[in-house]
Amino acid sequence: MNDQNPATQEPVIVVGAGPAGCTAALLLADSGIPVTLLERYPQPHTLPRAVHLDDEVARILDRIGVAEGFLARSRPGSGLRLLDARHRVMAEFSRDQQPSQHGFPQANMFHQPDLEELLLARVDQHSLIDLRRGAEVIGLDDDDAPGPLTADRVRVHARVAGDPQTFTGRVVLGCDGANSTVRQLAGITMEDLGFTERWLVVDIKAETGLDTWDGVEQICDPARPATFMHVTGDRYRWEFRLGDGEDEADLTTPAALGALLRPWTGRGDLDGLQIIRSASYTFRARLASRFRAGRVFLLGDAAHLTPPFIGQGLAAGLRDADNLAWKLAHVLTGRAVPDLLASYETERRPHARALIKKAVRVGWAMTGGQDRAAAVRRIALAAAVRSDRICQAMGSTATSRLAAGALQPSPRRFLPSGLPPALRVGGLIPNPLVSAGDGMPVRLDAILAGRPAVLTARLPDAGLAGFCRRHGLVLARISAPGTGTPPGPGAQPDAGWIDVRLASDAAPAGLRALAADPALTVVVRPDRVVAAVGTRSRRPRLPWYIPAAAGPERPATASPTAHPASAFPVTTTP
Repeated sequence: MNDQNPATQEPVIVVGAGPAGCTAALLLADSGIPVTLLERYPQPHTLPRAVHLDDEVARILDRIGVAEGFLARSRPGSGLRLLDARHRVMAEFSRDQQPSQHGFPQANMFHQPDLEELLLARVDQHSLIDLRRGAEVIGLDDDDAPGPLTADRVRVHARVAGDPQTFTGRVVLGCDGANSTVRQLAGITMEDLGFTERWLVVDIKAETGLDTWDGVEQICDPARPATFMHVTGDRYRWEFRLGDGEDEADLTTPAALGALLRPWTGRGDLDGLQIIRSASYTFRARLASRFRAGRVFLLGDAAHLTPPFIGQGLAAGLRDADNLAWKLAHVLTGRAVPDLLASYETERRPHARALIKKAVRVGWAMTGGQDRAAAVRRIALAAAVRSDRICQAMGSTATSRLAAGALQPSPRRFLPSGLPPALRVGGLIPNPLVSAGDGMPVRLDAILAGRPAVLTARLPDAGLAGFCRRHGLVLARISAPGTGTPPGPGAQPDAGWIDVRLASDAAPAGLRALAADPALTVVVRPDRVVAAVGTRSRRPRLPWYIPAAAGPERPATASPTAHPASAFPVTTTP
């Protein structure tokens, strides 16, 4: 970080101290960017909400230092079962409870207040984060005229303990939920993607525990679709779809609720059960018309609302934070020009739309339609469970690769045939156990430490090492397990690269392929997305503009002269 850069002396204003806001604040602060975190509620929420995070998103928690606590308070889930109206298993899609290629179980069940407690503890400890509780945002001034981010242009007006106060910063991140005040003040509308259903959500603690499956059960009953999941310990959740005009109060009397829970409790009363919450929620599929207006960015539920059927609602907000935070840090510390920020919407909005539509499709397949549609669904499911490919896809938590934005795809003719999916531009680099020097094995993410990196199996030449030093990239030389790394002419402690050895022959195929092919060079972004892949004869270049003072590197598609914000290169993966 450049401590003399005035952009690092003024804060980024984050509105909303939920998981997305806290994650964005911690990622920025860990990069040296001061943050003012405004939260309207005087105390943290104590009621459960989200209950699932996948292995990809758990890596983000690891980067901000809460993964160990999260694993201690969560548990791996076994997958998904689809049951008919009589609770007979129609299909089962399992998930591995052991660490995946990303270093964590594929499905992690948790109690959201536990996660928020971990996040807020780190926020409170961070010297660069100023958390203001009881701060209700009531106004926003953004001078959207062209100009450097080093100018104070965003003013957020709030009532703090009843008194008016104005906060000034470089940019504003709206992480303030589905009814986002920041979104409304920025004049951004929401697009309805065609899904609105009312569901009753019931959270319960059972004194002695219930004899149930430890995965998620979806009841595919058109008359009363339902979802059941064992969360953690003695915590359980049920969700029941409400019919048109149906009153939730009619279902939450002791007799009615006991009858709804009978298939899992084995009894018609609520003895031994403590109802933590029962409330109706409207599940929606909505997407902000844009994720940015001037110096205002939207994240999490402020930007998108996802039905819960694939467990990606909260995860999408953490992905937003991970995608945007490093780009802001690069721009504010002079390692990239502001054009890079345009790629936040270019990357995240299509990705969020795809996940929302997938959730809607999965929700309909599980719960939609009446008699004839239900019969068709059962036939289709019977065929699906006989397909290994479909079962693997249903059990997988992997999300689609980014298709456009701060990426530098290479023409196919320059890459070896059969390049593993894990090394393709736009996807996440795996996170295997590796050894550096004589130390104990750690995950690759710990070596990269949230920094952009270049990975290669060959002895780095002086040009590559100099390029990485100039732009603050970690240069890691990857080798297979059990192999030595020849010292080479510059392999001293100050050589400019780290020798990294895969700790196991069971390392993910992508990293084994990279270690076996010295011709390959892979650029990895701070959010662990593969940004570019090159060969010995065609070195990859950073796919974001570098300020002239920082060096001559420019993306291959960039204009050599002017770089207006609208000219940020939008590329597609091969």
